[in-house]
Amino acid sequence: MVKVTVNGDCYEVAKGTDLQTIAKEYGTCEKGEIVLAYMNGHLCELHRTVTEDALLEFVPTTNKIGFSSYRRSMILMMMKAFRDVLKERGTTGRIRVLFSMSKGFYCELDRCSVSVDEDLLKAVEVRMKELSEANLPIEKSTYKSHDIMKRFEAQGRMDKVQLFRYRRASNANVYRLDDFEDYYYGFMVPSTGYLRYFALYAYEKGFVLQMPDRKEPDVIPEFVPQNKLFQVLKQSDDWGVMLKVDTVGGLNDAIAAGEINDLMLVQEALQEGNVAAIARRIKEEDKKVILIAGPSSSGKTSFSHRLSIQLRALGLSPHPIALDNYFVDREKTPKDADGNYDFECLEAVDVAKFNEDMASLLRGEEIPMPTFNFLIGKREYRGNTMKLEENDVLVIEGIHGLNPKMSAGLPDESKFKIYISALTQLNVDEHNRVATTDGRLIRRIVRDARTRGNSAQRTIAMWDSVRRGEEQNIFPFQEEADVMFNSALIYELSVIKPYVEPLLFAIPRDSAEYQEAKRLLKFLDYFLGVSSENIPNNSILREFVGGSCFPV
Repeated sequence: MVKVTVNGDCYEVAKGTDLQTIAKEYGTCEKGEIVLAYMNGHLCELHRTVTEDALLEFVPTTNKIGFSSYRRSMILMMMKAFRDVLKERGTTGRIRVLFSMSKGFYCELDRCSVSVDEDLLKAVEVRMKELSEANLPIEKSTYKSHDIMKRFEAQGRMDKVQLFRYRRASNANVYRLDDFEDYYYGFMVPSTGYLRYFALYAYEKGFVLQMPDRKEPDVIPEFVPQNKLFQVLKQSDDWGVMLKVDTVGGLNDAIAAGEINDLMLVQEALQEGNVAAIARRIKEEDKKVILIAGPSSSGKTSFSHRLSIQLRALGLSPHPIALDNYFVDREKTPKDADGNYDFECLEAVDVAKFNEDMASLLRGEEIPMPTFNFLIGKREYRGNTMKLEENDVLVIEGIHGLNPKMSAGLPDESKFKIYISALTQLNVDEHNRVATTDGRLIRRIVRDARTRGNSAQRTIAMWDSVRRGEEQNIFPFQEEADVMFNSALIYELSVIKPYVEPLLFAIPRDSAEYQEAKRLLKFLDYFLGVSSENIPNNSILREFVGGSCFPV
């Protein structure tokens, strides 16, 4: 017998008992289901066995890591179901898991003689339910990397071969569900019986695999089409396909072939073309108030400067205004449930004064402009004034820019709303996504270390709070935008890798943030690193790695 400690309670179990058995006997969670565990501080899957005394902490699907495991495993089951259904219909096909959409993943079926329709999706959904009810084991096997390449090459799955060509690790894990095997870069649930909540919806040329939110892990949310978001994400995917860099393996191929500088210039040109198109639309529609909002580390400041340059090229005169200068005085700032100042809620901004000032400017009046003094927590007036002339436009940037309440006092016909985010278009391979939030977190770690002296540990520690603010104040209004702009660059993770890796390695092993740092380091190991010296100085990426020609 060995002793295991769970939630402070000590139990004796037979040596060699697996964690899944222990979880069912002694594990508890209010919502969701236990899918992973920490054993003596090390994250592991539930098939692992206990061979000595151990401290256990179980991970449910309400936990971010557990939730990712659930979604990753769901993709495996969906792939197996699609293959079975297509085989029954005498055909084959390739599923590409492209990007997040409406609490799920948007996917497309390629190289197939049948098209995606309700009949096909219904058959796949039925097969997924059969697999779930059968509670089939998800088995993990470890192979040499070159053997994995041979296995997938024999199956014609060249995205895996391309990926493993650049893997430094000599071994890797392959997961098998019945007769279907695949590679995933994170841990999986023990069996298909854990995968009970899902739905498939036809959308555009593909479909959405809808899954629960981790806050409600046993509820399938309503499918809500996000048409504007879809269009900008699909454009970015199309760019990747056009440039032959839609996966990490494709990017590494371009780097190894010495083509990275051309790739940088083409990607920057495509992005600048989008900025120019937005500026032309603003001029054509005769807009006076440009409202820009987006989540953390989206490159809003650099984008605002680049947009202003394009507006000037069209004969307009942009005037930048930061919503932060309309913060209420510190003592009037609302507090959150923990008693801390909530700087991200709408009530932290003097909405009435902002609308009064902007309305005065639109009437042609000259007004004093405020500056918020963050050191003393008060709004100040330092003699700066503003008056709009005929070709002048206001470029207003802040997290509440898209919230209708923020600009309720301004005429709708004068407003042009822009949503900006770093919507990562690059995937590890056809079945493993690069999460948009990971790209933004990596950007922020590098920028905060360079400009604010913050450690990676501190940035990771506050990230969940940042994300909660985005969920409340930004994402609900993204479809309010007149246009969306994707600030992610295909090549950026290879450039930012040498900057962020030392910061992540500095996080202590005994800290709460270590597991997240370890996960990010493992993820970055897929990428070949490249120098930043040839990045244009007006690139949005310069806002994070330094060397920008803009005051960012």
